[in-house]
Amino acid sequence: MSFQKRLFSLLIVDSLIVFTSVYVCSFLLFSGCVVPTGSLTLVSTTLILSHHFFAYKYKLYKSAWEYASVDEMVTILKAVTFSVFSAAMIQFIIGQQIYFRILTTTWMMQLFLIGGSRFSWRIYKNKNVVGDNKVKKRTLIIGAGSAGMLVARQLKNSNGDFIPVAFIDDDKQKQHLEILGLPVHGGLNTLQDVVKNLLIENIVIAIPSLSKKELHDIYVKCTETKINTQMMPMFEDLVTGKVSVNELRNVEPCDLLGRDPVELDSHSIEKFITDSVVLVTGAGGSIGSEICRQISHFNPSKLILLGHGENSIYSIEMELKSLLRNNIQIVTEIADITDRDKIFTIMNEYKPRLVFHAAAHKHVPLMERNPEEAIKNNVIGTKNVAEAAGENDVETFVMISTDKAVNPTSVMGATKRIAEMIVQELDRTSNTRFVAVRFGNVLGSRGSVIPLFKDQIAKGGPVTVTHPDMTRYFMTIPEASRLVLQAGALAQGGEIFVLDMGEPVKIVDLAKNLIRLSGCTEDEIEITFSGIRPGEKLFEEILNKNEVQDYQVHPKIFVGKSVNLDVTKITDLLENYSHLNRGSLREVLLLMTNQNQSNETLKVVV
Repeated sequence: MSFQKRLFSLLIVDSLIVFTSVYVCSFLLFSGCVVPTGSLTLVSTTLILSHHFFAYKYKLYKSAWEYASVDEMVTILKAVTFSVFSAAMIQFIIGQQIYFRILTTTWMMQLFLIGGSRFSWRIYKNKNVVGDNKVKKRTLIIGAGSAGMLVARQLKNSNGDFIPVAFIDDDKQKQHLEILGLPVHGGLNTLQDVVKNLLIENIVIAIPSLSKKELHDIYVKCTETKINTQMMPMFEDLVTGKVSVNELRNVEPCDLLGRDPVELDSHSIEKFITDSVVLVTGAGGSIGSEICRQISHFNPSKLILLGHGENSIYSIEMELKSLLRNNIQIVTEIADITDRDKIFTIMNEYKPRLVFHAAAHKHVPLMERNPEEAIKNNVIGTKNVAEAAGENDVETFVMISTDKAVNPTSVMGATKRIAEMIVQELDRTSNTRFVAVRFGNVLGSRGSVIPLFKDQIAKGGPVTVTHPDMTRYFMTIPEASRLVLQAGALAQGGEIFVLDMGEPVKIVDLAKNLIRLSGCTEDEIEITFSGIRPGEKLFEEILNKNEVQDYQVHPKIFVGKSVNLDVTKITDLLENYSHLNRGSLREVLLLMTNQNQSNETLKVVV
């Protein structure tokens, strides 16, 4: 029904209700013979006009009555009360007798009939929704607060797959009460019993104020019931209209980090990037593309996307152009960072103020088998980009590194540590500020453990974990990208920045959580242990003991100090690595980056 037709219908209905109320009340109170017809006509006319005025004023005709609640009842009360009061005032002003008994009784009848007509529509709509033939899943809502009520109301009114049957809440004042006709049972300690007794088929967590740790603890309890568990959407998405309340989402791996996402200083980042020419290498990768997205929020004058893979660069270019609508100039360059001449040409052409170097080989087992390629890309490629930046007066150069560069045991970690040494040395000899940023494992990035586990779960298992005690630090892609930008804004030169990633997470626990998130149990999806692969550690560190400082430059960022370097070792490596076999080359890399080894030992190996 269009708004005009709906408005016309409500005007007719309310007019009939007001008119009928006056005459019915007059008949009941005075047997229909005492009050003059002219007076009744005046009372009914003034009541109808004043009612429509106050109904318009309080937007009574714009309310969606299928969702009517206490607020709508208050609106009706205001409109009816003020309309009756206005009618009495008009009668007083024109000198007519005021029939208080008629007006009082009419007021009560109008409230009953107008309120009843509106709420009967809600009952009718709800009956049509609930009364369809779809078999809906019995849903338990965790949290009987305002968010829980919102979810319950939407589920009851929607034509979705779920029907709420109860709440559970730790607030003892709410327990044993009913909210929206649904009982509130005990706290989380009663979850197992409630699920069993009420035949629950779905659980919704509706407490948006939860910290990540609290959410993790609640989710673990929910998984013990072996019932599918979901969350209400984030309030930010509801407010911006991205989703509706009844679009429940599954719990994601990033929800189970056990800590809240790190939010950094947007103001300093904005000052750092706005109106700058910015170049990002590896712009088509998981981290590089997210860095580009984050940079685009701060309005650089030009954003240069440099990468080796044309498809990935094309993809991020099209995405950014569709989002930015030509507000920022986007330039793409297909180039290999090992091509020194091409990198210097690009840097000289665009003269960027800021460079974010995200291009690298990062897969530990692959680099163990191909150490010469790790040197070409991670060491020589970084050297090319960094020296080109220094020669072209780039103001700040931020290199993406890894926590595997701390006391490395892998070729990948060793080459990234050497890349750090190169940029730290260039910081001493150049006007450019060179810094490095170390990441932990990035959830959802290409080649990370999450996609691998999801693929194994989809195939029915087994999920392969290298060792039951292996731990890693984890961060989300947006967190990692924001850290890069914040590091650039804070850079003084020569630092190594590390995000405070909380406590490390056991890989086997992450695998168990993913199995539960998929709706399976550990009985259905087996976890097997394959053994530690070459180059892997049981645990990672974020700073070497020689790099640790006593202060943080930001509440959530650690900074490592520069250490003394012997750049002649790097020069010797780059001159001689092509003459070494892979085994010897791997040994040289680990010796170079192990601070306990002497230069004499290294010379013997080379």
